[in-house]
Amino acid sequence: MRAMAWALIFCSALPAFAQTQRIYEGEEAAALRCANTLALTAVALARADMMPQIEKDVMLSVTVAMLERHVSGTWTQKKRALEVMRDRRSVADTLEDYRRNATTCLLQFPIN
Repeated sequence: MRAMAWALIFCSALPAFAQTQRIYEGEEAAALRCANTLALTAVALARADMMPQIEKDVMLSVTVAMLERHVSGTWTQKKRALEVMRDRRSVADTLEDYRRNATTCLLQFPIN
């Protein structure tokens, strides 16, 4: 009986879990990578006192706008995709992405 109750709970949770899962490819995956790069770099630089808080906030706002305009899905799906992206890349790799690609990201995924 106890196993059946756990199975029922697990099965009833599957539809909600499945709704948050999404695979991004192509342009949307590139936009997610750009958004991740901008956000992580802003946070890292601000934590190291290499960027004022106001500039970090601006970069995070750019990230949100980029996600709104260039990535489909719910905010839960987008947030989860950013978490996956963040966990797959080291901070050093992300900072190198920023150095190489920030300007390209902003041109490829404009926010205004």
